[in-house]
Amino acid sequence: MDNIQKIYKLVIFLIVSLILWKVIPFLSSIITILIFAFLLTTVFLQSTDYLERFIKSRIICVLSILLAVFIGVIWFVGSFLSNLGLQIQLFTDQIKQKDFISNLENLSIKVKGLLPEFLNNIFPENDELILIAQNSLGNLLQKILSFLGSAGNLFFTTFMIIVFTIILLTEYYSFKRTLVQYIPNKYLEVGLRTIYNIEQHISKYLQGQILAASSVSVLSILGLIILNSYGTNITLIVFIGIIAGIANLIPLVGPFVGMVPAILIAFMNNLGNEIALNHYLFNVIPSPYYIFDIILMFTIVQQIDNNFVTPVVVGESVGLHPMAVMLVLLIGGTLLGPLGMLFAVPAAGVIKVILVELIFISKNSHLL
Repeated sequence: MDNIQKIYKLVIFLIVSLILWKVIPFLSSIITILIFAFLLTTVFLQSTDYLERFIKSRIICVLSILLAVFIGVIWFVGSFLSNLGLQIQLFTDQIKQKDFISNLENLSIKVKGLLPEFLNNIFPENDELILIAQNSLGNLLQKILSFLGSAGNLFFTTFMIIVFTIILLTEYYSFKRTLVQYIPNKYLEVGLRTIYNIEQHISKYLQGQILAASSVSVLSILGLIILNSYGTNITLIVFIGIIAGIANLIPLVGPFVGMVPAILIAFMNNLGNEIALNHYLFNVIPSPYYIFDIILMFTIVQQIDNNFVTPVVVGESVGLHPMAVMLVLLIGGTLLGPLGMLFAVPAAGVIKVILVELIFISKNSHLL
């Protein structure tokens, strides 16, 4: 009888898992909104509780904190989009100029001269290279401009996240008491401990990741400023640094995401500059348009973050093996794309907490 029950439970579990696997992609937008709202609630819960000591109305505390954050985010996003739009327009105009073609030809000749002879045969000819570069850059810039012009869905999603965050922050402890009421008495202690461990896990993980992301942003900005002092001529360095910091929230990606716009901007801003074209890293390694300088800088930032910053500020808050981290990132990316990768690790940590408690219950059920 016991074996039949185990098989029955296994079949039910597999069916439910299959249904969830098929349904989740269709509910990805709703899941994203709820997850973001929950994470923002976790981030602002302590500051809301602290402010409530002085302002007795919790809803006023919530609205005050979120309004201040919202104004800061709107100012940053507005400044970023405005500067990015101007930079893209300059790039687009530059691509259309005749000088762009001659500069690409010079770069092609420079790169071919640095490559071994057997690689020159697979390197595109000048005309083909110019056509590829013009089409690729033009399409990339147009896609970015199109994205900036069609941000209606993003604004709606952001609005819904704010609404749910306000509700969760205002009624957080009411929701928690309601949840506790549904826990059977014999599982009350285990249930309370599970809720507490999940809260602590997510809170510590988010705080550590925010500190790590901030350190990556600061290090990236400082690195770009140092590179600019040697003539790299990179613009939007503050925004690139912040992008690198935000990307650092996704494990195993880190500030390398900030490397791409930095290289692109350095390339476009220095086209036609003979000094930049013939630049050498440490006077030894050819680095046209400071490309390898930028790669080295972001690599150093990545190593500092991985070996010093993250172990200290994040520590063992998740407690997952690196192979498990890669697996959950793959699953999260498959289900929800980049957002899935962002939430995969903390979600896996929560699942681990729940599984630990379930194992405890199964081993000690005779004592409950």
